[in-house]
Amino acid sequence: MASITQHQIQKFHKDGFLVLEQFFSAEECDSMRSQIQRIVAEMEVPPHCRTAFSTREEEQLQAQGSSDYFLTSGDKIRFFFEKGVLDEKGNFLIPKEKSVSKIGHALHAYDPVFKQITHSPKVQELGRKLGLERPVVVQSMYIFKQPGIGGEVTPHQDATFLHTEPLGRILGFWIALEDATQENGCLWFIPGSHTNGITRRMVRAASGASTCVEFVGSEPAYDDKQFIPLPVNKGGLILIHGEVVHKSELNSSESSRHTFTFHVMEAKGTTWSKENWLQPTPELPFPSLYT
Repeated sequence: MASITQHQIQKFHKDGFLVLEQFFSAEECDSMRSQIQRIVAEMEVPPHCRTAFSTREEEQLQAQGSSDYFLTSGDKIRFFFEKGVLDEKGNFLIPKEKSVSKIGHALHAYDPVFKQITHSPKVQELGRKLGLERPVVVQSMYIFKQPGIGGEVTPHQDATFLHTEPLGRILGFWIALEDATQENGCLWFIPGSHTNGITRRMVRAASGASTCVEFVGSEPAYDDKQFIPLPVNKGGLILIHGEVVHKSELNSSESSRHTFTFHVMEAKGTTWSKENWLQPTPELPFPSLYT
C-alpha cells in the first residue's frame, strides 16, 4: 500500500471523498469475510428484533422506532435485515446468511478481527497524514448488499446521523471486501457537496414519542446527473467526508457487495450531539483510533 500523497489529500478536501485502491490486502478482506460468516452462523435473533433496515424515512422511523434494538446497538454487535426476507411471524423466508443487510455498530470494539483492521497501523498512519489529532471511533458496520435484494441507500450525508459541533469532524472509512461495481451497488457521490452544511438531522425523539428517532429538516431534491459512480476493487478504501452527499443503488446483480465501514470523529475541540441516536456508554466510551 502506497502512502497517501499531498495531492490526494488536496483532492479529498476538494471532492469530499477519495479512493485509495489496494489499501487492504486480499487476505485482510478474506479474514473479515470469514469472520462475519462465523458471526452470522452463530446469530440468534429474537423475533421482535427482526426489523428490516431501511433508509427511507418513514420506514426508518417505523422499523427503528418500533424497538430500541437499533437505538441501543451502539455498543453491541446486532443484526439488521433486508426487506421482504421475513414473514409476518418473523421467520426467515430465505437462508439467514442471505437475509442480513448489516451488522452494527460495535464490531470495531468487540470483535478481534474488525478491531485489528480498524486500528491497523496503516489506518493510524492515514489518520495522522490527514491531520487528525484526537480521532475516536464512533461506530462500525458490516454491510452485505445482498445479491438481487440489497436495497438502495438514498442520497444522504453521514452528518445527518452523526452530528457534531462544529461540523466537518466526521470521517468515514469504507472498505470494499469484494469488487464494488455499478451492477452490484457501488457508491455514487456529488463531488464538492461537502461544503454546504447539512439540511436534515436524525435525532432522538422526546421520551414518550411513538418513535425513538425523528428527522428534523428535510433532504433537498438532488439532481441525479450530479452523481458520479465510484466503482472500487476488493481491498480499496474510500474516505468519505461527513457532509458529502452520496448514495448507492439497489443491487440487481447476482453478486454481493460486502463492505466494512467505520466512522471516526476528530474529538479535539468537538462536541458530540446529545441528540444523536448513537451515544457513548460507560461500557464503551468512543475508543481512540490511535493505540
